[in-house]
Amino acid sequence: MAQSDTCDGIRVFHLPFSFMLPQRVAAERGYFEAEGLTVDLFERDRRQVDWKYVPADWTLTGDGDVDLYPVCKWESLRRTWSLDDGTIVAHGAFADLPYTLYTRPETDIESPTDLAGVPVGVNRRTGQEYTAVKALEEHLDPDEIELAHHGMPTDRLQALRDGEVDAVTLLDPHSTLAEHLGFQRVLEFENHIGVVAGDSLAEDDLDAFMRAYERAVDAINDDPQAFRDEYLAMLESDAEVAPDLFADVDLEAIRESVRVPEYEVPEFAEPSELDGELEWMKDRELIDSEAEIGTMVAPSKQ
Repeated sequence: MAQSDTCDGIRVFHLPFSFMLPQRVAAERGYFEAEGLTVDLFERDRRQVDWKYVPADWTLTGDGDVDLYPVCKWESLRRTWSLDDGTIVAHGAFADLPYTLYTRPETDIESPTDLAGVPVGVNRRTGQEYTAVKALEEHLDPDEIELAHHGMPTDRLQALRDGEVDAVTLLDPHSTLAEHLGFQRVLEFENHIGVVAGDSLAEDDLDAFMRAYERAVDAINDDPQAFRDEYLAMLESDAEVAPDLFADVDLEAIRESVRVPEYEVPEFAEPSELDGELEWMKDRELIDSEAEIGTMVAPSKQ
């Protein structure tokens, strides 16, 4: 990451998921601009994403010409080491917004221990994979945990509905949709995000980005009802991608039952705070055993 001199603007990868609402709010309400920062949010066309929103076969900071991107904390470790795709600069829970594991009511799955040997639908190399493994390890032996790649939230819901898989993980507002579709929750577990920067991002620009992001978090938390439309926009856009999922549910009832969560500001990364996560990944052969945390995390700003 560059040490000084701000640039004319930065390109930021945007995930159209509920935990990233503050980033969208900061852009649309001029908070980045108020910090003297021009931000171009790069967002992939959801209709052209079949399985994985974060590209697995090209780098964001290189091939995508992105200066900053959010991704699952464990995936941020994998990408920075295995793909040389930037340096981790911040991390956190981002919101009071857990993953929830759902099953169909006609299955015999009533508790996490019933998931031994049962494929759980996730989106591979995203937060669902790593957090699901961590959560299931509290109830199952490692060799009893089985994950299956079923793509985006609507893909996972369709797979669960059609009997292709007996359990899937979801975040809200898709969790609320799952409830209205009659699926049963079995387990909840935390979501953790990392923020990765390209080498050319100036420290002053990162600081400005974080101040604007914090302003957006404060605005949402002060008046969550004012941001319901933005929060629900991602669910309503999925109604166009997978209309069959919404055919038998009352979308207005879903809107009324959704709660905008409380958001958090990510913290600047400290190598020692992520070293334990790296060792956990090494133990499970999710990353090269030679990976070194010092090359993956930016020098501490704390």
